[in-house]
Amino acid sequence: MERKLQIVFIMNPISGTIKKAGIPSLIEKYLNKNKFEYTIRQTEYAGHATIIAKEASESNADIVVAVGGDGTINEVGRALIQTNTAMAIIPCGSGNGLARHLMIPINIRKAINIINQCEIHHLDYGLINDTPFFCTCGMGFDAFISMKFAEGNKRGPIKYMEHVLKEGLRYKPEIYTVEDETGATKRYKAYLISCANASQYGNNAYIAPQASMSDGLMDVIIMEPFDILDAPQVSFDMMNKTLNKSSKIKTFRSKQIHIKRSKPGPIHYDGDPAQFGEDITIKLIEKGIKIVVNPEANKQLRQPNMVQNVLTELFNNISTVRSDITRQGRRLMAMNKLLWRRLNNK
Repeated sequence: MERKLQIVFIMNPISGTIKKAGIPSLIEKYLNKNKFEYTIRQTEYAGHATIIAKEASESNADIVVAVGGDGTINEVGRALIQTNTAMAIIPCGSGNGLARHLMIPINIRKAINIINQCEIHHLDYGLINDTPFFCTCGMGFDAFISMKFAEGNKRGPIKYMEHVLKEGLRYKPEIYTVEDETGATKRYKAYLISCANASQYGNNAYIAPQASMSDGLMDVIIMEPFDILDAPQVSFDMMNKTLNKSSKIKTFRSKQIHIKRSKPGPIHYDGDPAQFGEDITIKLIEKGIKIVVNPEANKQLRQPNMVQNVLTELFNNISTVRSDITRQGRRLMAMNKLLWRRLNNK
């Protein structure tokens, strides 16, 4: 008789916007118990998922499932790098960037079915000053917004957009010196610098549309300063997977970069903010983690989400807004009102 695979579900009860009380019953109902023997553990504090995942791996668990958002996935994944235990995902966060990149369904039952198929790939992960990340990391405006987002008590894409609109006018670009793996150095005045192992932040906002978790390289994205009137186009490009074609974006691929900035400040890794110093080294570790993937991912089409539809509609109305308003301050106010009207009507 074939040995059943040992699988541990680690559930973060407070991540994201999805209630999780019913998830254990869905696991019991839909998990293939002819293939798996399972246990469910709940996290009790920040960092607990890493401890549970490490214990599971040391006990020779075959798969550890992160039930939560990108932060929970990061905690689980960091315990499983360079081990024989694979990570699977049931996405329940507010952004679900890694799950969306891998095309793991947000629907719980369908995500469990992906686990039942149990197709495991060796994929890349990143290190930022020796801190693991699996989706994206970065500094500048996106890290600043992640910090503001974490300080609030509300989640979801609308709240995130509120922070972007509120803080976008006041944020000042910084000067960064970037050294790539060849030793070539260049200075940038940038709104943000992001390093992507996967393609998106979450909620189908694609910071690196061409990024792959199996190419041995990270995509480095440098967003140069732009006028506030360019913001709708940048937002549209991010949601439309065309950001790499923007004139405001510089991109290259590398296994490692070193960044020098003028002062310490926030950095995000997989959406979670932390304070780092002036010197940051970011590198890619090739095929260092085993992940359960969607075997049908390449055959499926990505569907636009609510925010994508809102921004597409907003962009289509920008020409009308511009023709009716002459001063920049009034332009910004009108565009913001238009965006919020579309969001609040959804």
